[in-house]
Amino acid sequence: MLKDNPPAAREKAPDFPAGKNTAKSSPRLPRLRRRRLRVDDVTVVERPMLRRAVGGTVVGNGMEWFDFGIYGYLAVTMGQLFFAGGQEGDGLLGSLAVFAASFVVRPLGGLYFGRLGDRIGRQKTLALTMIAMAASTFAIGLLPTYLAVGGWATVLLVLCRLVQGFSTGGEYAGATTFVSEYAPDKRRGFLASLLDTGSYLGFALGAAVVSGLQILLGSDAMLEWGWRLPFLLAGPLGLVGLYFRLKIEESPAFQAAQDAQEGKTKAAVGDGPKSYRQIITGSWRPILLAMLVVAAANTVGYTLTSYMPTYLQDTMGYDAFQGTLLTIPVLVLLSAAIPFAGKLSDKVGRRPVLMTGSAITLVLGVPAFMLIGIGEIWATLLGLAILGCATAFYVSILASALPAMFPTASRYGSMGIAYNFAVAIFGGTTPLITQALIDATGNKLMPAYYLVAMSLLGLVAIWRMPESSCRPMPGSMPSVDTQAEARELVAGQDGNPLLGPEHMPLERILEPGMGLDERGAKEPARV
Repeated sequence: MLKDNPPAAREKAPDFPAGKNTAKSSPRLPRLRRRRLRVDDVTVVERPMLRRAVGGTVVGNGMEWFDFGIYGYLAVTMGQLFFAGGQEGDGLLGSLAVFAASFVVRPLGGLYFGRLGDRIGRQKTLALTMIAMAASTFAIGLLPTYLAVGGWATVLLVLCRLVQGFSTGGEYAGATTFVSEYAPDKRRGFLASLLDTGSYLGFALGAAVVSGLQILLGSDAMLEWGWRLPFLLAGPLGLVGLYFRLKIEESPAFQAAQDAQEGKTKAAVGDGPKSYRQIITGSWRPILLAMLVVAAANTVGYTLTSYMPTYLQDTMGYDAFQGTLLTIPVLVLLSAAIPFAGKLSDKVGRRPVLMTGSAITLVLGVPAFMLIGIGEIWATLLGLAILGCATAFYVSILASALPAMFPTASRYGSMGIAYNFAVAIFGGTTPLITQALIDATGNKLMPAYYLVAMSLLGLVAIWRMPESSCRPMPGSMPSVDTQAEARELVAGQDGNPLLGPEHMPLERILEPGMGLDERGAKEPARV
């Protein structure tokens, strides 16, 4: 009797003779399992190649962020020159709006360069972003001012900033993807954090150049023509960054994926580049988590690097030179602290370090701005140092944690979506939003409240994101420094909790003794 079975089950139920042992007489179906990891599966990264890849990417990234950051240090000056009025403080909100406008197109740049990077490679795409950034920054240094051509000056400035934002949309997503794919698993946190060290050194270099010119030229000459020099410097610096970019080789993970698609290897690394509809449909959860983490980290980061000189000058009453100069030692110390935080994440995990950055902002964000509000240089430096400490624990982990949330075939594209949409909505608008809040309320602590709110959202996302420290990247084989490490890893694979075979592109084969495939052959079944 099959009384409890549905009609379809009754129709398909086998009619076994009475008394037979059905367990022994039924056909045994084949069972698939992933084959074991072999030594030749493990990627052994050659140290000279690794040094060139990381060094070239870091230098290029630093040059790009020098180009992008100098506008923030000249925001007050740019407001005077490119908007009606011409007095100090005139056009500030307009200048900050232009700063924010460059972030509006970052998602478009991320979509374009992300798709391109998954198709033609990370190295070629990063060279293109370098060229676009250097050219658009150099062009700003050649623009006529409002007094010369009126509103056309504002239009031309916006166009140049839009090109900057478009190229930046492909820069960070590509650079983090590239370095993370190159780095050995156990050192990914440290090596990827060097990328952000380059970024903040680029910001510090921009601040140093602007401060030096303000000392040498004085405020009048700076306003008349000296402001052009930092932008014009982007030309030769861009050539230096491009030289380093062209010297690096493609990442092993991407090259393995390309070879597999062309049938050159036996590894089944999955499908080729995905459309954005496929990426969003298949990865919307990690994309959302990544966006919240990026939003929390970048509101703190952009407050420190791009808004603080304006805040110190316009809200706290420091002159232009002091407002820029005070941020330099904090940026240098921040750049030095980032690798230590990255290395710490290789030991204790990415999530604990990110949570530390969030906790510092939640607990000390308001006190930091209260210290700055005292108006004394020592108190301002201490307040800036607190923000720098939170930024170090935040941003040092992004370059290693975020790419590890996405598979190789669509990593650049996924990062282009997650990072750039978050930065466009939250990061780049931070100076504009916080200044508008101050103007609307008269409360100088409004930036602190904004940072605290964003870090609270970030903490929720960090709690839910997967831990990736010392693990292979999804869709990639394990990566180590030496052949000895590769042999040791393979020998201990059964007891290694960090190796997730379900995430590695290993072939599926038939379990021994479990039957044949439908053709009766004993060939491995591949997926």
